[in-house]
Amino acid sequence: MNVTATLSSYWRLFRLEHGVMYGIGVAVGIIVAGGSSFLNFILGFLTALFLQASAFALNDYFDYEVDVVNRRMDRPLVRGEITRKNALLSATIILPAGLLTSFLISLPAFILAGAITALGIFYDVKLKEFGIAGNIYIAFTMSAPFIFGSFVAKNSLTFDAGILSSLAFFSGLGREIMKGIEDVEGDALRNVRSIARVFGVRYAGLIASAFLIFSVLISPLPFLYENSLYFHSKLYMVFVIVTDVILIHVSFNLIKGKMDIGWMRKETLLGMLAGLVAFLSGALEVMI
Repeated sequence: MNVTATLSSYWRLFRLEHGVMYGIGVAVGIIVAGGSSFLNFILGFLTALFLQASAFALNDYFDYEVDVVNRRMDRPLVRGEITRKNALLSATIILPAGLLTSFLISLPAFILAGAITALGIFYDVKLKEFGIAGNIYIAFTMSAPFIFGSFVAKNSLTFDAGILSSLAFFSGLGREIMKGIEDVEGDALRNVRSIARVFGVRYAGLIASAFLIFSVLISPLPFLYENSLYFHSKLYMVFVIVTDVILIHVSFNLIKGKMDIGWMRKETLLGMLAGLVAFLSGALEVMI
């Protein structure tokens, strides 16, 4: 057995690079909410890493037939590198580890992690078939690390963490609706009632652009709100402007009917990364 190839397959099954990003998101949420102990940073990171790995493995297990139709050869199950049984087994092993690390932080963190996990399982089993409801869930997972980070730090959602999570949610919702445009053929197999399938790709593009523009509209709020950590933060606004320019560019292309979805989703991901840098650099500006 080629150990390196096996580890590489499981890395792709768990999408660990995404888990690392979610873990970093939790750390940013903690910083934005006011900070916490080093141990809580580690536990928060591990919670995100474990729970996301489990969620991705479950997703591939339930989406196997759809991924075959969509010719997702980047998926180890489609390539035959991992069996569906082993994917399900690995997901059920990793999930309790994520819940344990959240419990070691606090009871509110454990409850929130458990609720997010339960919602994720429901999504994999059924929710994604309901189109916009599934899109909303995926967008929520993009905002969840910042919400969880705030709970790690304060056992509640602070204003700044709330804005950060809102930006992630609405821009993420726009991206997911765009993905529905890209996956129309495969979604038909599982009868996923995406906006693109029910109302057409043109309408889906307009709805996606609306959510992206809404993200732009709320992005200056921390800079303008006097009690915010980012009140009049120049570093915050510099990177937020970068985010806004990217999201506006993608929105205009969608409004004009351009459907190079793969490239535009990469653009929005870059914009979301710039937004993350805005919150992190602004927080460091205040600390220094």
